[in-house]
Amino acid sequence: MHTLHTLQVFQAMGSSPNARLEHCAELGDGMAAALWSNHHDARTYEAPTHHTLSCYISGGTGTFRREKPGAKGAPGKLCVLPAEHQSSWIINGEIRLAHVYVSQEQFALGCITLLDREPRTLHLRELTFQEDEQQSLRFHQLIKMNWSEPGERLLTSTLASALLDHAVLNQVGMRGGLQLKGGLAAHQRRQLVERIEHSLAEPISIGQLAAQCALSPYHFARMFRESFGVPPHQYVLARRMARARDCLRNSSLALGDIALACGFASASHFTNRFKQSVGATPGEYRAVFTPL
Repeated sequence: MHTLHTLQVFQAMGSSPNARLEHCAELGDGMAAALWSNHHDARTYEAPTHHTLSCYISGGTGTFRREKPGAKGAPGKLCVLPAEHQSSWIINGEIRLAHVYVSQEQFALGCITLLDREPRTLHLRELTFQEDEQQSLRFHQLIKMNWSEPGERLLTSTLASALLDHAVLNQVGMRGGLQLKGGLAAHQRRQLVERIEHSLAEPISIGQLAAQCALSPYHFARMFRESFGVPPHQYVLARRMARARDCLRNSSLALGDIALACGFASASHFTNRFKQSVGATPGEYRAVFTPL
């Protein structure tokens, strides 16, 4: 994800003289979060390049979409604002709301890993003032944390991932009338997912993956991105990070052994990559999830 201040929904909120940013943080893995308060305002979002999940923490009973004046917000109500959507909002009275911003690449990874579907065949449904007690609880847990403290940031990132996973599993629909061009066949995609999962501890070259599909590396890379929504190297790295997090949370393996199990040549290389992705070292991550 780009830096938080380049995200269009974040920019639109930040440009208002009536809105106040209480907290914000880049969480890694293509996600960021912000807590806002606002009053007596009007905001418009025009085709952002990222998805936004939001929850009304307090107020909102005088807030509505310009095109749907009959539906009003309320504490605990949720909105899903997909990438490329357009919406205009009228805010009467005081409001406090939390946002989680999600890159399209991270959404694509969720479609593959959770649904085993091509991201380009799916879309995140736009929802306004939805009621979902579980999601609302996650948002309220999220805003109680100190996002500047490393241990809290890890828990925040975990909650943000849970919010995204829930949205992928419950708010994703099929694109109607889509005629797919390019990309990999369904059986090729399934074989690649299985091959990568079983090869995370080993060096994986694009040539090896391309050969499995009888394609040149150049054409394979293009078709892989069409089908998976991300380049091959980014997908492999994301799967290695997912395995690393699982090992750190659920095993007592030494960091060097985890590094090797996840395809890294050394513990130092693993630590650097992990910190870039998660925002903390493997040791800090493990400490947060280790019972006292």
